[in-house]
Amino acid sequence: MTSQPTPTKSGSPVHGTTQDPGGGLQAGLKNRHLTMIAIGGVIGAGLFVGSSTGIATAGPGILLSYALVGTLVVLVMRMLGEMSAANPTSGSFSAHADRALGRWAGFSIGWLYWFFWVVVLAVEATAGAGILAGWIPAVPQWAWALIVMVVLTATNLVSVGSYGEFEFWFAGIKVVAIGAFIVVGLLAIFGVLPGVHSDQASFGNLTGHGGFLPHGPGTILTGVLLVVFSFMGSEIATLAAGESEDPQRAVTKSTNSIIWRIGVFYLGSILVVVSLVPWNDPAIKKDGSYVAALDSLGIAHAGDIMKFIVLTSVLSCLNSGLYTASRMAFSLGERGDAPKAFTRTTSRGVPMTAITVSVLFGFLAVFFNYKYPDSVFLFLVNSSGAVALFVWLVICFSQLRMRKIIQREAPEKLVVKMWLYPYLTWVAAAVIVFVLGYMLTDTEHDGRETVLLSLLVAAVVLVIAVVKEKLGGRRTAVSAAAEDADQTRTGIGA
Repeated sequence: MTSQPTPTKSGSPVHGTTQDPGGGLQAGLKNRHLTMIAIGGVIGAGLFVGSSTGIATAGPGILLSYALVGTLVVLVMRMLGEMSAANPTSGSFSAHADRALGRWAGFSIGWLYWFFWVVVLAVEATAGAGILAGWIPAVPQWAWALIVMVVLTATNLVSVGSYGEFEFWFAGIKVVAIGAFIVVGLLAIFGVLPGVHSDQASFGNLTGHGGFLPHGPGTILTGVLLVVFSFMGSEIATLAAGESEDPQRAVTKSTNSIIWRIGVFYLGSILVVVSLVPWNDPAIKKDGSYVAALDSLGIAHAGDIMKFIVLTSVLSCLNSGLYTASRMAFSLGERGDAPKAFTRTTSRGVPMTAITVSVLFGFLAVFFNYKYPDSVFLFLVNSSGAVALFVWLVICFSQLRMRKIIQREAPEKLVVKMWLYPYLTWVAAAVIVFVLGYMLTDTEHDGRETVLLSLLVAAVVLVIAVVKEKLGGRRTAVSAAAEDADQTRTGIGA
């Protein structure tokens, strides 16, 4: 049975095919939820945890690495914004790829994206459990991982509004923390922070200690490899927009604000870090870049403060990861690319089966992390590592085709337009392919292994997609032939 679309305030339907009393996905996200989801989506735990390796590798030049990747993300999100504003859907880029490139593309990238997020669930649950176990060692780490997963699963199962509310506060804490860090850091750099005097806080740290690029210009590209994955999550707002009060407005707003969000939260905070502390300070690798920066100002309990912020980011990533994986599973089920059970929703519009299956795979990955960390789990992490780049590449090619479709069928829906189409789209696609190619030369940071394993998994999924499409086409042809024969036999249509 097919349910009627649930209308939003803007009149856009939130589509949902169900087999139960539920009414499909519902518009349970408020505009303030979408705003904070969009802002918080670009602030992942990777920014706090992974930036220290990038700084140690490229020195202050890591700013150029962040700027390059940030520019690429802005372009890709603009393309996605164009397609999603014209057709807001819980499947986002997977649904767009399905229409623009073919069923094989939507199937492949949808399942790869789902796989990426269920692995992320395990990574983030383990990271959060490690922090909590450090504070309360009486509870073992595996138990904390279980508690965190259960609580956030329950949150997602209640309603989309409860997910939005949790994410609103998680993202809010991240935004306030980063904002406060930047303000305090700049005051210290200019020497006007009351009660604090730092001998080493200066913009001179950007060019001192061996120069802006102490290890040469080649490290800019190495830095790109180290920071590119911390940007994954920027696209969550376009998936969530399908369950918002005004999908088109939400997508347009999040797309237009991506530039300042990346500029402030990534470039701004990293600029403050490398100005407060020399890039080669041992504390950056030992304690982490943000902790080292806070410690340099003599701020008490800097480590615990940063651990709390990282924990918030981890919980936010877990919350959004479970939401994103389940909505992608729902969309795949809706298009016939996953079991139909994934489209079943509760009376509150929650895709319970899609959430349950996603979290079960998350739990399985957590088990592998504790039982086989250096074999099975390492394979899962590395084989999903390049999915972000695959997703961005598919968005580029989808937009090249989808622009023509929209212009032909509904040009009034082009409320967000990609700049300098199609030239910038091709430039972005070329950069992504170059980064993937460059990763194949990187053996020091496991870049080659990550790309090869990710390509292996992608190839398996692609083969399944092609076989499924051919079998589906054959079944359709057989059904049509049988129907024609039946009509001829009964005299209908003669």
